[in-house]
Amino acid sequence: MKWNKSFLIFYLPALFICCLFTTCKYDKGTPYYNGYPNEIGKIVINKCATSGCHNDLSKDGAGGLSLQSWDAMFEGGTGSACVIPYRHDFSTACYYVNTSSDLGIILAPTMPFNKTPLTHDDVKLIENWVDAGAPDNTGFVKFSDNPKRKKFYAANQGCDVVTVFDEQTLLPMRYISIGNSPAIEAPHDIQVSPDGQYWYVVFYKGNEIQKYRTSDDSYVGQAILNVNQPPVIINGNWSTFAMTSDGSTAFITDLSSPGYIAEVNLNNLTVIHHGNFNSPHGSAVSPDGNFLYVTEQYGSSQIYKIPVNDFSSYMQINLYNSPPSTYLNSHQVEFSPDGSEYFVTCWGTSEVRVMQTSNDAFITSIPVGGYPSEMDVSVTKNLLFVTCEEDTLSFPGKRGSVAVIDMSSNTQVNWSPIYTGHQPHGIAVDDADNLVYVANRNAVSGGPAPHHSSVCGGNDGYMTFIDMNTKALLKTKAGVIKSIEVSVDPYEVAIRH
Repeated sequence: MKWNKSFLIFYLPALFICCLFTTCKYDKGTPYYNGYPNEIGKIVINKCATSGCHNDLSKDGAGGLSLQSWDAMFEGGTGSACVIPYRHDFSTACYYVNTSSDLGIILAPTMPFNKTPLTHDDVKLIENWVDAGAPDNTGFVKFSDNPKRKKFYAANQGCDVVTVFDEQTLLPMRYISIGNSPAIEAPHDIQVSPDGQYWYVVFYKGNEIQKYRTSDDSYVGQAILNVNQPPVIINGNWSTFAMTSDGSTAFITDLSSPGYIAEVNLNNLTVIHHGNFNSPHGSAVSPDGNFLYVTEQYGSSQIYKIPVNDFSSYMQINLYNSPPSTYLNSHQVEFSPDGSEYFVTCWGTSEVRVMQTSNDAFITSIPVGGYPSEMDVSVTKNLLFVTCEEDTLSFPGKRGSVAVIDMSSNTQVNWSPIYTGHQPHGIAVDDADNLVYVANRNAVSGGPAPHHSSVCGGNDGYMTFIDMNTKALLKTKAGVIKSIEVSVDPYEVAIRH
C-alpha cells in the first residue's frame, strides 16, 4: 500500500497522539483493570476474573460472583457481599485467597481455584486495600457518595457488630464494631430515630446505649445505664427500648426481677432510673405520648402502663377477661396504625393478645407459632407481621415462622404463616418497597450450615425478605430464595427510611 502525503501530514500525528493517550490510560489501569487500582487489578483481573472463574461469563458456576470489574465486585454473589469496605475481617474475598494463619481466616477451596495461591504479600496487599475502603482507581469508596442513602441495620448479638445494608441491593455495605468490652456484650435492640438522623443500640450483657449517625454510621456518644445502689452497682440486662415521637427520649428496659427502666435524654445522653418492675422487656410509647407500655416477660399475665411524667403512678393491665390457666409471659407490645388497639406477643401461650387502647380492655387472642416475639406493622396494607422464633409445628422439621395478621379482622391471613428461615426474630416492614426484612438467628442446631466461618465463631445468621406483593419470600433472578448471610446471631432489625 502506498501512503499519500496528506495522510502522513495530517493523520499520522493524530494517530500517534491517540496511541500515546491510550497507552497512558492503560498504564493507569482505567480500561484494562476495569476500575481497580493498578496493583489490585493486576491480581484480580489476571488471576481471579479469568475464564471459568469469576468473570461475567463464568460467574454462575462460581457462586454468582463476577470480579471482572470493580463495580461487578460490589454486586456480590448468590449468598452475600464479598468485600466490605474498611473490613477485611468481614470480607469473604480475603478468606478464600488467604493461606497464611497470620493474615486471618483461611477458607477452602483456596482461590484461584486449582492454581498457584497468592503470595503472602499479595494477600496482605488486598487486605490493606480493603481496610482502606477498597477504593476504585480514582479513590472513590463504594456507598460513600450519598449521606441520605436508604439503608437498614441488623444488630448481631453474637458478634458485637451492626451490619449495615444498602436498601437498593439488599447487600451488606458496612460492618460497625460496637460496645465497650472485648467480651461479647450481645446487642439486643437497635432502632433508628424518627427523623432518620441517628441509630441507637442497647446491650443485654453491657451497660450502655450507644448513638451513631446514619449519614456515615459514625459514633456519636453513649449513656451508661448502670444503676448506682450503694454499696453495689447494678449492671442490669438491658433489652429493648421505646422512643418518644420527637426522638428526644428513650425508655430502656432491664430484664431483671426486680428490674429497672432507664429514662435517657437522647440529646445530652443523661439517665434517670426507675425501679422495682418485674422482668420488664418489650416497650412502646402510646400514640398520644402520655404512657409507656411495658411487658412482663416472666411469671405474669399483665403488662405495665406507666405515665411518662410520673413513673410512681404505674398501673398493671390484665391481658384477659378471665385469668388464664398459665402465665402469658408477654414479650413485646405494638400499636395499630390508628392507635385504637395494641398487640402483645405472649411466649407462655403462643398467641398474640389484642387490647383496646381507650380502656385497656381485652378484645381477642390470635393463636400463632411458638414463642411469638417481635412485631412490625404495614400501614399501607393494615397487616401485622409477627416472628415466631421457636415454631416447630407449622413446618415440620423446621424451626420458626412469621405469622401475618389482618388488623381489620384480627385474624391470620390465608397465606400465613410463612417459613422465612431458622429462628426468625428481628423484623422490619418497608412499605415503600413492599418488603419485610426478617433476621433469622440460626443460633441453635438444625439450621443451614453457614457458607463461611466468622471472626466471631459460631454460625452466621441470614436475612430473608417477604415480598408483600407476591405474599412469598423474595427470589433472585435465578428463581431461588434470596438469602443474605450475615455475621453471628442477627437479632434485631431497623430501617432508615
